[in-house]
Amino acid sequence: MTPTLTLFSAPKPFKNPHIRTIQRNAIQSWVKLGPDVQVVLIGEEDGLAETAAEFNVLHLPNVRRNASGTPLVSSIFQLARDASQSPILAYINADIITLPNFLEGAKKAVELSARFLLIGQRWDLDVRTAIDYNPTWAKSLEDDLNERGRMHARGGSDYFIFPRSCFAKIPDFAIGRAGWDNWMIYECRRNRWPCVDATDSIRVIHQDHDYSHLPQGKPHYRLPETFENVHLAGGGRTIFSLLDTDIRLENGSLLPAKQNWKKFWRDVETFPLVSLHSYPLAQAAYAFFHPMRAYRDFRLWLKGNHGELR
Repeated sequence: MTPTLTLFSAPKPFKNPHIRTIQRNAIQSWVKLGPDVQVVLIGEEDGLAETAAEFNVLHLPNVRRNASGTPLVSSIFQLARDASQSPILAYINADIITLPNFLEGAKKAVELSARFLLIGQRWDLDVRTAIDYNPTWAKSLEDDLNERGRMHARGGSDYFIFPRSCFAKIPDFAIGRAGWDNWMIYECRRNRWPCVDATDSIRVIHQDHDYSHLPQGKPHYRLPETFENVHLAGGGRTIFSLLDTDIRLENGSLLPAKQNWKKFWRDVETFPLVSLHSYPLAQAAYAFFHPMRAYRDFRLWLKGNHGELR
């Protein structure tokens, strides 16, 4: 039987004990989604092959990398696409725990639209130990989340659910660096596919961690590879967020995004880019709505910081 959903990820090395624990927690939660979900782990990081074998999931090691050795998003997505036949694909970060409603939300979206991108806010939770995946694990985890969890801001996204017909071509972004996830949202809006906020229907849990796995321990948005991601995305105006979704999945229905003044003015600001496909007009709109930021960006540009995430 062909699975409905292929869930794929490119985990970090399993060297750091805490990273190892939270990634193993996440992968087991994906497996718990059942036989209708194919789990694929991509890369050659230390401990990945052994982990894939332990949990009986597909491992694809031969991912292309950039000059810094970081796996490329384009290669990750293509490998998962080529190794699967499911009608729905989903990339997910390797520190994200899924609950049973993840698959339900994906199935509902594909029933309602032929093309779409399904994303949503995450919940942050400090997890330090291995999760006991007993028959009541999901309820226990949700109870813990209700007590200690925090809803994350509407920045990027930690999972991307989409039909096989979407995102067939992706620039050579560096995985684990900022910019590429924002481009996914922008690309969806640019193509006028429903960009669906599933926060109310799909609950995912991000397990807290530090940045010790990154060069110099810097947050990913301060790394040169992030600046290159922004360049590949088309520039700083393509940095979209969950605020830029135009549809929401709620109670099994696709509904227009909730409106407020912040959402209204953001839609006005992005109209030249989304509807007119004009980057110069988008820059002008950005300068109109954010004159101080635009002035600061211009000064940085004069100094040669052309790749800054702004």
